[in-house]
Amino acid sequence: MYTLYIANKNYSSWSLRPWMVLRELQIPFTEHVVPFHRQDEWTAFRTLSPNGKVPCLIDGSTTVWESLAIVEYLAERHRGVWPEAAGARAWARSAAAEMHAGFGELRNRCSMSCGVRVQLHSHTPALTADLNRLTTLWNDGLSRFGGPFLAGAAFSAADAFFAPVVFRIQTYGLTLDAASQAYVTGMLGRESLRSWYDAGLREPWRDASHEVEIAQFGRVTQDLRAT
Repeated sequence: MYTLYIANKNYSSWSLRPWMVLRELQIPFTEHVVPFHRQDEWTAFRTLSPNGKVPCLIDGSTTVWESLAIVEYLAERHRGVWPEAAGARAWARSAAAEMHAGFGELRNRCSMSCGVRVQLHSHTPALTADLNRLTTLWNDGLSRFGGPFLAGAAFSAADAFFAPVVFRIQTYGLTLDAASQAYVTGMLGRESLRSWYDAGLREPWRDASHEVEIAQFGRVTQDLRAT
């Protein structure tokens, strides 16, 4: 059985991606949470992963780190990670890679924190450009492959790579077109994301660096997390 090491569900966007793939495809795995808040987190992560970060997947004597590499490792062993049709598969891989490497302003200005609601201090042109690209990409996939998922009728890793964005849309109240908002609503209703979200709300930990980053760019209007 696989073992997946992740960090706090409230904050860890990178951890969410392979976790959702495993959960959605009902691939058995054991989950271990190593919270960001620990003083010795670097040492703890370094003992698990060569780059000292999570997520990290352990499969017997094999260690796989980085979310995209983990997903590709799973795709070699399980059907459904990527679409069966070659065109949809190529699109899904391209979209996931773009998310993995891009959307810098959206990442930096709208740090993932599932359990709060935030009003941004300002909405920069760079953030607008990222959101415009996001909706263009989502609409392309939804219209080209028929939805309700980005690359067709079935969930794929492309959806998992945009799952943290779905939470960011909710947290920061970002405005999208109707088709993109419908996709967000559908994703938030998935059992996997509901489970992740509920667990994130129950976490007692707070990571100072994440909290400072959120306060730098916005004002927390609601905190739904456990006290």
